[in-house]
Amino acid sequence: MPDITAQGADALQINQPVCIHTLQITDCCLDKDCIEDLRVYLTEQSQAALQSATSTKVRSAELLFVDVSVEALAYKRGYYAVDLTFYYRIVGEALQGAMRPISIIGLSVFTKRTVLYGGKNKAKVFSSNDSCENISELNLPEAIAEALDPMVLSSKVLEVGECRCCETQLPEIPTCIASAFGEALVTTGEARRLYVSIGQFSTVRLERDTQLSVTAGEYCAPTRECCDDEGCEEDPCELFSRIDFPMQAFFPEGNCSCS
Repeated sequence: MPDITAQGADALQINQPVCIHTLQITDCCLDKDCIEDLRVYLTEQSQAALQSATSTKVRSAELLFVDVSVEALAYKRGYYAVDLTFYYRIVGEALQGAMRPISIIGLSVFTKRTVLYGGKNKAKVFSSNDSCENISELNLPEAIAEALDPMVLSSKVLEVGECRCCETQLPEIPTCIASAFGEALVTTGEARRLYVSIGQFSTVRLERDTQLSVTAGEYCAPTRECCDDEGCEEDPCELFSRIDFPMQAFFPEGNCSCS
C-alpha cells in the first residue's frame, strides 16, 4: 500500500513510485515540403469568376484536416507506412479589368507517405473499445501528425490544354471537407485551372501503449474554483501588471551593443 502522508486537510502526497499507462513514441520525423503547382478545385462561383479573370492572386491557405492511416510493411518487420492526406482551403482574388476583385475559394489536396519504426509488439492487446469489424487494424501503432497552416509561395492560372504531367488524380473528398465550402466544387469540365505552390511544415510520430513506473509528487487536483459568469475571470489589469515592459520594441533592431 502506498505510503501516503497528509499535508493539511485537502492535500495528499505519494512518497513512492506509481504505475501509469501512457503512450510511448517509437519513432518520429519532421518534414519541410515544398509543394509545387498544386491544383485548386474551385467552387462553382469561383470557377466562373476565374474563367473571365484578367489576373488572380492567392491570399491565404488554411489546413482544414489531415487524414492519417497506418499500414504494416510486410518486407520490413516492425516498420510501418504512414499515409497522410492534407486538405487545404485556398482563398484568393480574381481581377476582371477595373472592376472590384472577386473573392475565390477552393480545395487543394496533397498526399505523402513516410516510413517509421513502430516497434515489435509480440503481445496482442485488446480493449473494450475494440471491434471485431476492424480486426486488421488491431495492434497497429497510432500515428499522429502535427502541421502548421502552409505558406503560400506562388500561384498561376493555366489553360486545361497545357501539359500537367505531375498532376495526380483527386482522391475521394470526405463529406465533411466538401461541406466546408458551402457549394459544389468543380472537378471537371473547366477551361482554366488555378494552381498554387505552398510550403508545409509537419511532424509525424508513431505511438504505442506502455506502462511506466514514475515518481509522483502529489495528486493532481484543481485549485481554482469554477466560474459561472464571464465577469468572474481574472482581472485584466492584474494580468497586464505581470507582463514585463517590452523595452526592446522601442528601439531599432540591430547588433549594436550599447554599454
